[in-house]
This record gives sequence, C-alpha cells and structure tokens, in this order.
Amino acid sequence: MSESNTEIQEPPVPEVSQAKSSRLTSTESRVAEISSLLRALEDVAGGSGLVKHNEDVKPHPTARHENKLVQVRLGMASGLFTALRQKHPQTAEHSLRVSLGCSSWALYAGLDEATRDIIEVAALLHDIGKIGVPDSILTKSSRLTPEEESLVRKQCRQGSSIVAECCGSTEVLQAIMHSTSRFDGGDDEQALRGEGIPLAARMIAIVDAFDSMTTDQVYRDAWSRDRALQELFEHSGTQFDSVLVKQFQEVLSEHHDVLTERVATRWLNELNNTQDELPWDAVQNAESPVPTKQGSASENSGRSLFEQKLIEAMRDGVVFVDVQAKITLWNKGAEQITGISRGAATGRTFAPSLLEMCSHGKRRIHDGSCPVARVLRTSSQIRQRLMILGRQGKLVPIDLHAIPVIGRDGAILGATILLHDAQSEATLEEKCEALHAEVTRDPLTKVANRAEFDRMQALFIEAHEQAHHPCSLIMIDIDHFKSINDTHGHQAGDEAIITVAGLLSSMCRTGDLVARYGGEEFAVLCADCNNAHAARRAEEIRRKLAETSHSQLGDKKITASFGVTELQAGDNSETMLRRADRALLMAKEQGRNQVVQLGNGMEKQPTKKKWWWLGRFSGKPVIETSLSTAVPIDIAIAKLRGFVSDHQAKIVSTKENTVELEIASSKVSCDRRRGDRNIDYRIELEFSEQRVMRTNNLGFAAGEYTSTNIEVAVRPRSTSNRRSGDVADRAQMILQSVKAYLMAKEEHELIEESQLLVL
Repeated sequence: MSESNTEIQEPPVPEVSQAKSSRLTSTESRVAEISSLLRALEDVAGGSGLVKHNEDVKPHPTARHENKLVQVRLGMASGLFTALRQKHPQTAEHSLRVSLGCSSWALYAGLDEATRDIIEVAALLHDIGKIGVPDSILTKSSRLTPEEESLVRKQCRQGSSIVAECCGSTEVLQAIMHSTSRFDGGDDEQALRGEGIPLAARMIAIVDAFDSMTTDQVYRDAWSRDRALQELFEHSGTQFDSVLVKQFQEVLSEHHDVLTERVATRWLNELNNTQDELPWDAVQNAESPVPTKQGSASENSGRSLFEQKLIEAMRDGVVFVDVQAKITLWNKGAEQITGISRGAATGRTFAPSLLEMCSHGKRRIHDGSCPVARVLRTSSQIRQRLMILGRQGKLVPIDLHAIPVIGRDGAILGATILLHDAQSEATLEEKCEALHAEVTRDPLTKVANRAEFDRMQALFIEAHEQAHHPCSLIMIDIDHFKSINDTHGHQAGDEAIITVAGLLSSMCRTGDLVARYGGEEFAVLCADCNNAHAARRAEEIRRKLAETSHSQLGDKKITASFGVTELQAGDNSETMLRRADRALLMAKEQGRNQVVQLGNGMEKQPTKKKWWWLGRFSGKPVIETSLSTAVPIDIAIAKLRGFVSDHQAKIVSTKENTVELEIASSKVSCDRRRGDRNIDYRIELEFSEQRVMRTNNLGFAAGEYTSTNIEVAVRPRSTSNRRSGDVADRAQMILQSVKAYLMAKEEHELIEESQLLVL
C-alpha cells in the first residue's frame, strides 16, 4: 500500500446512473424508455434468458484459506484480527466477509491498487474497536440501553486509535473512523456528510449493512438478498450514498462469485510477495506458537466424530456452556425448539432473557435467577419444567436438565444443558417427517421421485402457510453431465447420480425432502428454512461435492449448479418451482458451479384494507391501489419479468409507461376447493418516477431523490357471475404476489411504518 498521502480515487459513476442523469432533462424521453422496458417483457413470456453467458468459475477458495487470507492481507497486524476473533468470533467472520465484498466491488469499479489496498485493510479492521466493548454488551440478547448503544457507536473511534499504533496510513484510519457515518450527516452538525466522507468508509458502510442483514442475528433470522437490497435503496441518500448503492446492486448481479474468487486469488498469490509495501510501522515480532495438548487430536478424533453425529441427530436441544455461562455449542435440536440459530447463539451468555424464560406459572425468570448459573455456582445438577418463547412467538413448555462438567482437579469447567420439548402435539418437523416416509422412491437413487415431489410440494407449502413458517426450494443440476456419460459410460453416469443423491440426503435435515426431479437434476424442499439459510446450505453442499473425488470417474471431481428460492406471497407449486428453475438457469449461464437465489421471501401480511368491491362485477377493477418501491424503475421492471415468467402471464398490451397483463387464478396460490373454476384476471400497471426534494432534520444532504410508483388495477376479464368474495380473495392474492416480486408496499403500509418510527 502506498504512503499516507495517497489520494483515493472515486469509482466511475455507473453507466445506468450517467444515463439517468442525462434523461432527467426530458420527461418525454424518460417515458419512452419506460415504455421500451415494458415492451421487453414480451421476450420473457415464452422463456427466460435474463443473464449473459460467462466462462466457467473455479471453486470458491475463501472458506479454506480464511486464516491465510487475513495473514497475507494484514501482515503483522493480523494479531489484531486474531484478538477480535478470540473476543467475538462472529464479528471477525463478518469483518472478513465485508473486506472480501468491498474488494470485489473495488475490482468491479476499476479502482487502482492503492485505493483497493486502503479499502481492504480498513474493511478487515472496521470493527476492531469492539475489542474494547464489554462482553456483556456484545453477547446481550435483548435490546441495548441508550448508554450501551452510545458505547457501541464509539467503537469506530476506538478502533481507529487501536490501529493507529501500528498503521501509518491516514486513509485507513479515516475509513475506519467514519465507517458508520450517515451519508446525510445525521443530527450532528459537526459530522462529515456526502462526498466529504471518505469513499472507503461509504463503501464499507453499505457492505457492512448488507452482510449484517443477510446473516443470522439473535433477534431475527437472516434476510434474503432481495430484501436486504430493498432496505439499502430505502435508506439511500440518508444513511447511504445513493450512487454507490446503485453500483453495489450492479456488483451483486454481475457474477459476484467470479469477482470474489479473483479477490481471494489476488490476496493469496499477488499480495503474498509484497508485504513490505503494507503500511505497518512496527517491527513484526517472532512467532510464538501456542502449545497444544499432546495426543488429543489422534486419541479423541474418532470418539468426537461419533459424539458430534449423535448430538446433531438428537431432537432435544443440547447446549454446552463454559464456566462463564458463555455458549460454546448449540445443536440443531436447540435451533428447532427455540427458533434461535447456532450462529446467533454461539458466544452469547446463556441467560433467561435469551429465551424469554418463564416459570411453569408463566412468571418471568430474571437473569439473576438463572438455573444454569446456579448449577455453575453450586456444582450440582438441576432438572426443571420451564416455559420459553418458541419459534411461533408463543410460550412452550420444556424440561431443562443442566449438568455441571467438573475437571480432574475438581474445578468446574462449565455445564451441559438438555432442552426437551414437552409439548404433547407433534412439531412441524415431525409432521413433515411422517409425510416424507410415505413417498415413493426413485429406483436408482432411493430418494423421492418426480411424481411424489409434485404431490409433496403442495402439501409442504400448505403445511408451512398454515404454520406461518418459511420454506425454501433448492434445484440442483450436475454440470457437464453429458460429458461424464460420453467419457466414462452410462454406468459411471448412474454412479455419479447416486453419489449426488446420497450427498444431498446426508446433508439435509429431518423434515426436508430430497427428490430426483429428472435425469441429472434434483430438488430439495427445505422445511422451516428461509431464502438466506437455504442458500447457505446449498453453498455447503456445492463445496462438499466439488471437493469429493469419485472412483468411478478415475478419481476426478464433479460440480453442480444450484438455484434457490423461498415461498412468498401469491405462490403456488408452479410459480415457486419456476422461480427456482430461473435461479438454476442463471447459475449455469453465469459459469456453473455456483449458487443463485431469487425471491423476496414471505413477509408479514398487512392489515386488510377495504379496496375491493364486493358487488356484481361489470369489468370494473376489484382492486385499485398505489404501490411504491425504493428501487429504481429499471430494476422494478426487471423484477416484473420474473413475475411474468413464473406465472406464465400474457402481455396484453404496452403503451408508454403502462403494461396490461392477463393471468389465470390457477397460476397464483393453490385452489381453495376442489372444483373451483379458473378465473382470468387483467392486471394494469402504470409505472412512474417520483422525485422528491428531501433533507434531514438539520437541513443537510438536501437534494432530489427518486422512487418508483406503480398504479395497480386488478379486475376479472369476464363479466359472468362469480362468487364475489371468491373473486376478491383471488385478486388479493395476485396483488400480494405483485408486491412481493416488485419489493413494493402500499401507501397505507408506508404511513403505518412512518407512524411506528415516530412512536
């Protein structure tokens, strides 16, 4: 990295943004462009080809070389990162992902090497100040107090002070210090704002927020990529730089996996020979290897593997805590009972507030009366019937059994905790497992066949909708399968199919469904699993497959492509399947051997609004409403392509900024009753851009901001008599599906949100 006087190069303005700025001078030309975008929808009515072809992508090296990446990138300062990892592993992993993401972005934007160095190092160390934040705050499961929030906000300045002891780059220090600064300056008159904030800090803020939203937190599950992007657009111009948000969206859609692999290769190969150029002032100390327990790995590895498999297979929750009550293990059973993921729980203090724990009489148990803390204090086991907040937001009974772990010297080392679900009724997973046992198997692979997948998918969707749980679908296709058959013979091809089926079955949970969809293509229904979790699981399977040698192929390896989606409003079996298939097609066209996710997921249904008319219909709209989305109009129309393709809608007409679609009610959600007659609907959507002069409370960051508005009208095509309530209900499902695809909200929802913010 260059010296501290390096001038950071601003990224080139994205082509879309340059075009948009020139179009602002002419409303007529903008309407013409919207019309052109809408006419392009007709291309997807008969098929889907939304991305261009790219060269093959090599396996992603990041997970395998995380420690090496950090050491090469930071040099002697990797000790700071190691300290953060020991303090809070989740924060360290987050920082590494943010750094790789920022570096990919810098590569896409064509920034020079010196600027990329600054961004990469600052991103890796942007949360280093959390070393000085008390453990009780970092691992707290409830909302922080104002005093605690103030302490966390100061971590950027603390981090800059820590790094200043060994870093001579002013740009790195400034990027760390301002990585949480609001683009509009917030309510601080003295704060930097706009382009006065260093470019590196503005980029880190966006990637930092995106990674946090798409990662499990103790207070919520990970969001889908689409939902996280929507949130970035909604806060562009205030919290984030609107131009950079738009460019970041382009980075995610432009073969992000390829960029990330190039970044990892650069860190490992190119930077390894240039450590003397990094801006570290201090002299690196001699290595001080940490001693390990002699013989522990060889003696206990076999037993540990059996224990690990047993713990993961248990339906009961199994939790390990150390002497400070900090959670070190949280198995799948604990995830299913509590609804808290392993990543969100590990490293936190086990306390009643984490689980909203109550006595059997529903009296709240305070952290000072924690039964596990009593076990650690008295070295005696305890067995107790308690209530905790379950996944559905209701108190459920559990049997808690905590057992102290005492070392040979008599000192207490921690405790093991068993959480047994004491509910009498079967859980959703048990119901799904019972259905899973009934399916007819594919004769070659012994997993479910295509017919049983089709039957089970409808039941799967119905069960999850009734329980208000998310569910996801993963589509898998073996790459270059024809070449396998041609080179090694059909028997070897069959063996490859059997191997992939076995891998999918071994890496899926109880309640999931694995099916051979046809040929070399497979489908996996993921129970109680949202888009982000399903994509993470697909990535684990992809990596495992790419690392496995196959004897029937001469010890060569095979790869597969993955498409992931989540059930969302207005979906039925067909639309969910088509969206997953589109994601799979994108993965193959972008180079194969990768995971692509599509869809916004299932959000809470809004309070019903009286916008449908329940009288006799004469071709009048059943629904007329206004939608608004923070995403640019070209992205909204691109999302409409997915709606048209997945629902097999017909393009009736396009005129200027208006498009009219025709869709059958059978293509949206599932038929409510046998014998329900299909109803054809016409949907009219009128797109427009709204430019609003906006500023913050202090009058800073004033400027013109753009949102996309859509006027929607839904009506039955025919005027023949129907049950009016049935017509209205189906029209409502169509509207909910449109909103999910366009990431849009109605005016009354936006008003309700703003009122909540005021409160």
